[in-house]
Amino acid sequence: MNTFRLAFAALLFASGSAQAVEFKQFLADQSSLQFVSRQMGVPVDGQFRKFNVKLAFDPAKPTAATARFELDLASVDAGSADADDEVVRKPWFNLNEFPTATFVSSAIRPLGGDNFELVGKLTIKGQTQELTAPFTFRQAGGNGVFDGAFVLKRLDFAVGDGIWSDVSAVANEVQIKFHIVAAPAAGGK
Repeated sequence: MNTFRLAFAALLFASGSAQAVEFKQFLADQSSLQFVSRQMGVPVDGQFRKFNVKLAFDPAKPTAATARFELDLASVDAGSADADDEVVRKPWFNLNEFPTATFVSSAIRPLGGDNFELVGKLTIKGQTQELTAPFTFRQAGGNGVFDGAFVLKRLDFAVGDGIWSDVSAVANEVQIKFHIVAAPAAGGK
C-alpha cells in the first residue's frame, strides 16, 4: 500500500499538478526584526516594531526574486526608555532627518537546500552600503518563512558618531536577525 501511495505522489508531481508558489504578501504580525548590540561588552537585545517588506519569492525560481525593506526607525525598542530616547537623536539615527532605513535587493543566490544569500544595498542615515545576508526558506502552514542573520558595522552608517564612535563603550558590530513570513500571492501564484 505504501508503494502505491509513493508511486501516486510521484505521478502527480511529474504530471505538473504540483505548482510553484510565489510568496508576495508580507504578514507583519507574524514577522520580526531584532538586533543585538554590545555595550561595555554586555549584549543588549532590541527590536523594531514597525517595518514593511515588499517581496516576490518563488522557491522554484529564486534568482528572479526581489525584496525591499522599509524600516520605521522611530519604532525602535532598544531595551529601555532611556536607550529608546537616546538612539533616535542626531548622533545615532538622527530621526528628524532620516526617519526610515531601507534595503533593496540586487540578487538572491541559491546556496543549496533551503539556504540562500540575499545581496543588496542598505541605507541608514543617508549612508548606503552593499550587504550580504544568508537566510533559510521553508514553507509552513501554506506560508513562506524566511529566517536570517547578519552583522553590520554601525559606524559604516554613521550610527553612533561623535563621542559614541568609541567602540570600547558601544561595539561597532551589531547582529541583525530577521524572521519574515509571507503568504502566497492572490490566486496561489
